[in-house]
Amino acid sequence: MSLGLKQLVTLGRVPCVCNLQVIRRLCSAGISQSSMEHEKPVESLIRKKLAEAFEPVHFEIINESYMHKVPKGSELHFRILVVSEKFENVPMIKRHRLINDALKEELSTHIHALAIVAKAPSQWKNQDVDIGKSPTCLGGFGI
Repeated sequence: MSLGLKQLVTLGRVPCVCNLQVIRRLCSAGISQSSMEHEKPVESLIRKKLAEAFEPVHFEIINESYMHKVPKGSELHFRILVVSEKFENVPMIKRHRLINDALKEELSTHIHALAIVAKAPSQWKNQDVDIGKSPTCLGGFGI
């Protein structure tokens, strides 16, 4: 099975080109630029779903949308760190698939790119993990 462009972007294997269709879906879903500036509905939904699915002992979410040519306050590009007992003895690729499954609806509607760091507590203890930063956006549609 070949990976589609969205999945390749999600895995960070190709430079990001912001998707105008994703921005339009956000607007048609009633998420306006002004509401995004004051609230974080997509980030809140990600937090809620991952907390319910994985009961993390540590969780970080970074909205990297500001690094891309999207409207101010957008919630399209995220980097997450999830540390959960549920990842103990689970291969990294399966951890990523579990997270993608938990966010399946959001990945098909609101999230354009998701970078994932998923650790078991035994891998996290006494570790100062830098979850990194995505590369600079090489273009996009902008608005």
